[in-house]
Amino acid sequence: MNLQTSPRPAIADRRLILATDLDGTFLGGTEHDKQRLYRWIEANRDTIGLIFVTGRDPEFIIEMCAERDLPWPEYVVGDVGTTIAEVRQDGAIAPIEPLEQDIAARWGDKGQAVRAMLDGHPGLRLQPTLFRYRVSYDLAPAAYDAAAQERVAAMGLDWLISADRYFDVLPRDVSKGPSLRRLIDHLQIDEARVLTAGDTLNDLSMLASGLQAVAVGNSEPALSARLADLPKVHHARAHGAAGILEAIDAFELHDIPKGD
Repeated sequence: MNLQTSPRPAIADRRLILATDLDGTFLGGTEHDKQRLYRWIEANRDTIGLIFVTGRDPEFIIEMCAERDLPWPEYVVGDVGTTIAEVRQDGAIAPIEPLEQDIAARWGDKGQAVRAMLDGHPGLRLQPTLFRYRVSYDLAPAAYDAAAQERVAAMGLDWLISADRYFDVLPRDVSKGPSLRRLIDHLQIDEARVLTAGDTLNDLSMLASGLQAVAVGNSEPALSARLADLPKVHHARAHGAAGILEAIDAFELHDIPKGD
């Protein structure tokens, strides 16, 4: 699907802003359901804003949209919240400097110290990609020593385990939810127009942030359990893309196409 070719209303003026995780959520469900969601978004870009909130990096997002014919977002909260950026009309992803300066200050250039501290730690294998403001590991649950969490906290940083497979070290108070909140404030978006969507524990901070939220039908049981008593969370029956449409209808955020 094409990048923006004509002026649109400012994202803050649109009826619905969808802030969605990718893997398992926006990219989840049947091909029919995904295309139904994507075509509907493209047909209503004057009233729908799109923000990707993901653990993926900007390069992956550009490649994915270009090669897989997906709707292009206007903004990206990437790298598990450590990147906050605007998508330009040429497809480039440009960090929003005032927001990223805060992230950099919270990180304090501690990447090398984190890698040294957790080198050889039981159950953690360093991922080869170097990120600017995070360090990421593959996690082996059977071998993992939870002392890593205390060691990270002692450095003044946060840790995040998701899908029982990944361990991320992040700046203090930086993850999907807080970074999305900072972007919403920066863009002066009315939070009543925002729907967040996700499926794993690394979406918890976003879905529990007080914004309207949907845990799609294929969500991790641990995520659903943590969200069970929160009033603004819709627990969808439908998976992936269909779960997003189900929640938009349930919250009455926009007119949506009925199933065909």
